[in-house]
Amino acid sequence: MGAARTRTWPPSLPPGSQRVPDRDNGGVMRAHRQVCPGRPSPAPATSTASARSTGRRARSRSVASQVFRLHLAVVVLLVLAAVASLVLEARGTSLQEAYDRSRIGAETFAHAPGTLSAMKSDDPSALLQPAAEEARKESEVNYVIAFSPSGVRWTHPDPDLIGKRVVGSYSEALAGRVHQETYETPGVGKAVDTMVPVVDRDGRVVGLVSVGITVESVNARVTGQLPLVLGSAAVALLLATVGSALVSRRLRRQTHGLDPAEMTRMYEHHDAVLHSVREGVLVVSGEGRLLLANDEARRLLELPADAEQRQVSELGLEPDAARLLASGRTVADEVLLAGDRLLAVNVRPVDRRGAASGSVATLRDTTELRALTGRAEVARERLQLLYDAGVRVGTTLDVVRTAEELAEVAVPGFADFVTVELFEAVPRGDEPDGASTEMLRTVVHGIHEPHPFVPVGELIRYVPSSPVAESLAGGRAVLEPDLAGSEGRRAQHLERAQRLLDHGVHALISAPLRARGMVLGTVNFWRSQKPTFEEEDLSCAEELATRAAVSIDNARRYTREHTMAVALQRSLLPHELPAHSGVEVAHRYLPAQAGVGGDWFDVIPLPGARVALVVGDVVGHGLHAAATMGRLRTAVHNFSALDLPPDELLSHLDELVAKIDQDETAEGEGPAVTGATCLYAIYDPATGLCSLARAGHPGPALVHPDGRVEYPQVPVSPPLGLGGGLPFETAELRLAEGSQLALYTDGLVEDRTRDIDTGFELLRTALAQPGRAPEESCRAVFEALLPERPADDVALLIARTRLLGRDDVVAWDVPSDPAAVSRVRADVTRQLETWGLDQVAFTAELLISELVTNAIRYGHDPIRLRLLRDGATLICEVSDGSSTSPHLRRAKATDEGGRGLFLVAQFAQRWGTRYTGRGKVIWTEQSVHGPALETAGPMGDEALLGLWDDDETY
Repeated sequence: MGAARTRTWPPSLPPGSQRVPDRDNGGVMRAHRQVCPGRPSPAPATSTASARSTGRRARSRSVASQVFRLHLAVVVLLVLAAVASLVLEARGTSLQEAYDRSRIGAETFAHAPGTLSAMKSDDPSALLQPAAEEARKESEVNYVIAFSPSGVRWTHPDPDLIGKRVVGSYSEALAGRVHQETYETPGVGKAVDTMVPVVDRDGRVVGLVSVGITVESVNARVTGQLPLVLGSAAVALLLATVGSALVSRRLRRQTHGLDPAEMTRMYEHHDAVLHSVREGVLVVSGEGRLLLANDEARRLLELPADAEQRQVSELGLEPDAARLLASGRTVADEVLLAGDRLLAVNVRPVDRRGAASGSVATLRDTTELRALTGRAEVARERLQLLYDAGVRVGTTLDVVRTAEELAEVAVPGFADFVTVELFEAVPRGDEPDGASTEMLRTVVHGIHEPHPFVPVGELIRYVPSSPVAESLAGGRAVLEPDLAGSEGRRAQHLERAQRLLDHGVHALISAPLRARGMVLGTVNFWRSQKPTFEEEDLSCAEELATRAAVSIDNARRYTREHTMAVALQRSLLPHELPAHSGVEVAHRYLPAQAGVGGDWFDVIPLPGARVALVVGDVVGHGLHAAATMGRLRTAVHNFSALDLPPDELLSHLDELVAKIDQDETAEGEGPAVTGATCLYAIYDPATGLCSLARAGHPGPALVHPDGRVEYPQVPVSPPLGLGGGLPFETAELRLAEGSQLALYTDGLVEDRTRDIDTGFELLRTALAQPGRAPEESCRAVFEALLPERPADDVALLIARTRLLGRDDVVAWDVPSDPAAVSRVRADVTRQLETWGLDQVAFTAELLISELVTNAIRYGHDPIRLRLLRDGATLICEVSDGSSTSPHLRRAKATDEGGRGLFLVAQFAQRWGTRYTGRGKVIWTEQSVHGPALETAGPMGDEALLGLWDDDETY
């Protein structure tokens, strides 16, 4: 190791330092030994340098040599273990590798190109023997033998054995399966043989290939890797030796320590540094005893002279400070109050490897930073307040709720009470006109109730000298630090001002709510328990007011648009559904929380006592959806007036929507009507038949009189405007009297929180009650399916069916003979007498005579007359097989005909034509209580011509 080198250290201290008394040096040594008990104590100063060198040399040599021998032993053991593991693994896997190599060689040769053709040739040996020998040498197997199914060898490493029969059983290979077996051969050892059949295309075995390899040859390959393993082990041993040498060298350098005198000087210097710094230093043992305290620590904590070696809890410190210093846990800049000082404490444990054997704490006086910290805390609180305002104010688009959120943010962090006044037009969504100075008290929020302020809902007019009026006039926040001396508050209302003072309210900041160049109102911050406002609070109040004003104005604009959309939608939806003898209806409509949408419904009376039930939906919300809904509803009314069947009506509606989309897209006026759906149903109470067609809309729910609910299969077609001209299909249902047909929009059954199938099941359960009125069914459905805040519009229309009595419907088949008209009139007269409608008999005879005569003259068979008594209305229907439609025209004075339809139009309340699949129906309606045509005598041509003059046009 060589002679130990000695160091000399100048014993003098740094300039300006004083030598620490021996008592302090002893304290440092004792603290070092007690906090770090695992370290050896330094040798006495009287020892000689040669003795120290010899001892260090012996210790270094022994430690280094032990480490070196340990490293070397570990590496040798690892190398031996690796070699042994390789040998054992080779022995365990040699047999499996022999199986694999034998099979791979046999299958490769058997399936090689040319093997099959060579076996089928006239001389297989001549073709296969060279290839077999080449394959044997390349794959390093012991033999490759090809032989015929009869066992005659075609190839063999020994040419003398070619043509002779193989020995052993190979029936499994002849059956078309691979055969492997292991056998022992004297002098050779264990070997593996694999037989693979060579199969022709027809599945016939034309030959076999046998490949064998000894296990010893496989082991030879593994043994050949031992030099590489041993070489790698040698390299690893060499690297480990070099590494151990480096570690030993470093260990020798680290254990070549100082002598006791030099260590004493080092401790003296450390002690001097600890006593000269402006930070207090404490060393505390693991048992909580104070081992060392420098001068600054004694001054900051006012420790007694005998503080060392005493428990920290016995030094008269504050309980929090004593617990912190004795805890031994890691602390970074934790603030403690010691007397009138504010101390920043840092604590670090001395020993991190095991149980804590002590800790070192540093103390720094931060009393001078207290005022600055207070101001920083106020600034932080204001920033947090503004952040909270940005997050919490404006979460809804409701004007009043937004003002309430402003008050909730400001109380109690900034003010004890907050009041908000808005101009009357703002909550309605309108802009303030500036003509009125009255404001509506909108919000009062404070730290307690009751409060001394004007209640919510009252109008307040502020005098010009009040702080609120000054803030509105100046457009900036106004501070009133002392309300007791405020003349403006007293001039506003003396009694109310005194009531505020009696409740302790003493300070006010009033800030205008200004957004986009418009003043919406004012917000007032009041303090009763907090200290009075300062000038710095004005900027915070203005910032709060500005942020809240933008949110309030956004809510105001939304309220205006929402009000307009709701008004438009309500004007477009039916205010009251018409009463009809064929159905009893009830409905519900609920707009989405996001705004008005495009859901709509309708009940449209049709000729022949029939009724149309309609439900539709325009995807989206807002004015465009509502306007589109109104256009579609109007179109449905117009198409229904043409008495079209459901499929034709939806076809026309589809063309209309496509045309609207095309026009609006070309002009760029708005979005397309993509997603409009509709369900249209026509119910005939005379027959109980209901015809339905739908375009992308959910199908109806049918409630039978016994309460059973089903969803009829109605053919579905694409939404309106997206069908591309595809035809619509109609479904027909026969409804028993008392059945309920429920038509609805998708918002009723669809919800983000549940599957649509669950919605259908809930609807089925809600409707499954027999004998219930439609109004009760609507109420039950809404209670069962609607969430608190629906995301989409919901429209529901429930109709309970009625049937006309058998005595109220009479029909006759009319032969195509003009003479039959008189018989028909007589039958009609008798039926009207039976019904007690003698007062309209003559008018009905006239109408029926004209319609039947026209059908016989211009129509085709079959001709049929039907009379229906629907309450106060008498309905006459004449159908024939012709599709030609009659037209009302003006007949000249010399014309012999052309006046029949004019008579029909004159004496019927309504009349019209509808087409069926087998022709047309001409119908009339007349009131059973209306005026009847005089029947005093026969009516000739002159009387009829006198009903109008030549100047009338039709």
